[in-house]
Amino acid sequence: MLVLLNAGYEELSREAARIVASAVRSKPTATLGLATGSTTVGMYKELVRLHQGQGLDFSRAVTFNLDEYLGLGPEHPQSFHCFMREHFFEHVNVAQQNIHIPDGTISGDYEDYCAAYERAIREAGGIDLQVLGIGRNGHVGFNEPTSSFGSRTRLKVLTNETIEDNRKFFDEREEMPQCAITMGIGTILEAKKILLLATGEAKAETVAEAIEGPITASVTASCLQLHPDVTFVIDEAAGAKLKQRGYYRRVMEMTARFTPNRLS
Repeated sequence: MLVLLNAGYEELSREAARIVASAVRSKPTATLGLATGSTTVGMYKELVRLHQGQGLDFSRAVTFNLDEYLGLGPEHPQSFHCFMREHFFEHVNVAQQNIHIPDGTISGDYEDYCAAYERAIREAGGIDLQVLGIGRNGHVGFNEPTSSFGSRTRLKVLTNETIEDNRKFFDEREEMPQCAITMGIGTILEAKKILLLATGEAKAETVAEAIEGPITASVTASCLQLHPDVTFVIDEAAGAKLKQRGYYRRVMEMTARFTPNRLS
């Protein structure tokens, strides 16, 4: 596990975009697992800049998004379909047929639908680079606390904490979604490389638990300790409660010196 401590959000966003861009340049047909949320906005903005200004080519890349609210159609302003179009897909050249986002409008046959999503990931050769955010309660995707580490793409009931955290994005007269379709932890852990972004002091305790705490279903992001190639890209505020900050900086220095390919 690598922990990249950045001075602030803009630096974090550039570093995350650099890693994604490197994956696409080294493998133009890369399969990218993508995430939504305010932390990822800066990364997508930088990737758009690299595409438009430096010719970063997404035309052969394949994308799979982590999740979608159940009950929201793709045109709903708070759907993750809408988020991805606004911040990324409308500004780069990912082929429409290569974009995969869970369908929030399905009703019934959830297991069949989710199995088909898993099958599509396998048929694409698996995910080369999975981008993640982290929830205040430590979830990745919508894998809420107590989620099985072997879980696959499925219908997931949201916790009250997650609902309240996301309520601010919805009209006050609108009912918040209670469930989501999400990739499972087992699905995420099968990605070849994982990149997690976190910013702000509100995430500091959760980030410390994920990186340095025990591996536990109570903090599903702690599952990443089991993966052989994970990079946390965080700002100083999000890393404030890490006990080994000095060591992580030294690891980065030595990695850049001896195994720089790990930073790409």
